Amino acid sequence: KVGPLYNKQQTSIDNLNRAVQEDLTAIRTVKAFAREDLKTREFDVVNKELNDISLKTFKNAVLNLPSFQIIMYTVIVCIMWYGGNFILIGNMSVGELTAFLSYVLQVLNSVMMISNVFLMMTRSLASAKRVRELLEEAPSLEDPDSPAGEVKDGSIDFENVSFKYDSAAEKFALSDINLHIPSGATVGIIGGTGSAKSTFAQLIPRLYDATVGTVKVGGRNVKDYDLATLRDAVGLVPQKSLLFSGTIKENLLWGNPAATDREIEAACEAACVDEFIDRMPKGLDTYLGQGGVNVSGGQKQRLCIARALLKRPKILILDDSVSAVDTATEAKIREATAKLKDMTKIIIAQRISAVKDADIIAVMEHGKIRAAGKHEELLKKDSVYQEIYYSQMKGAVNNGEAV
Repeated sequence: KVGPLYNKQQTSIDNLNRAVQEDLTAIRTVKAFAREDLKTREFDVVNKELNDISLKTFKNAVLNLPSFQIIMYTVIVCIMWYGGNFILIGNMSVGELTAFLSYVLQVLNSVMMISNVFLMMTRSLASAKRVRELLEEAPSLEDPDSPAGEVKDGSIDFENVSFKYDSAAEKFALSDINLHIPSGATVGIIGGTGSAKSTFAQLIPRLYDATVGTVKVGGRNVKDYDLATLRDAVGLVPQKSLLFSGTIKENLLWGNPAATDREIEAACEAACVDEFIDRMPKGLDTYLGQGGVNVSGGQKQRLCIARALLKRPKILILDDSVSAVDTATEAKIREATAKLKDMTKIIIAQRISAVKDADIIAVMEHGKIRAAGKHEELLKKDSVYQEIYYSQMKGAVNNGEAV
């Protein structure tokens, strides 16, 4: 009877943990919007759900011990009653009754212990079921049986690629993508919010598999490579900059644990990290709190770029990863990465200034590449690119900047 209740209790604990994690992650946003009351009410709902199911479970489980004790004491009374009568009529001695009672008590205590173990097992099985569900979850991406060797170069090919996150979904996030990127080229990806620019980039290191079509890196299908080999050849700097607890140097060495001090220095220069690192209390040995709480958003982005450069990948993907830096710093980073001739650069950006010097600029809209070419070509032939360019140029003129 308590087994299903323990399963429900574990589900309620999951819901509570999820709510707490979300609230703590978004605590600044909650405070900024002064919605503590709303989050408190939402927490109270999931907490009450756990409280109710826990009380119901406890009420059922708590009857276990008293029930066995009642049975045990009833048996003892019956034995004493009938044993006493047998002693009076001479059919049993006091010693025999005492021995018999001792044996019966040992058996009853053992049965009671087994009952407690069974109760604990019922609860443990509910937890084990949740763990087993996680362990038995089949990975969506698997290494091939006979993986290819090293990635030859940084060339990338999208051949009739379409993708959707859920196989049951009706619409594709990406549709009919065909694009050839030569090794060493610089490619700009631009488009409105929700045009699937990041999704496009995530297919390259095989964070997802294309639903239809083929993605090739170094002339081979990405599915032919061992995942570690492929991802070692790709340096991805995602939109959300993530740093780990530890020193700045330890975070940078995630990109290449064997990097020398000179290599670290060169990566920091290319990502303009050296502009603020000298102002840090202990330079590269400055300790960063969880998530890099003691550095600004722009500094996080530059550190993440330096970490990716230190990896020396064949393909570097900057997924809107300079959005928090000023235009002057962005230009320096762009100039530094342009010097890496053997490295394919994919720059996903909102600002045309970040991609206008690219060898190829792909304009994305609704999950499709509507146009591709150089800056001057797109200004002549694509209306969306023209609209983005002239709106940004107007804003730049008003702000005294150059596009």
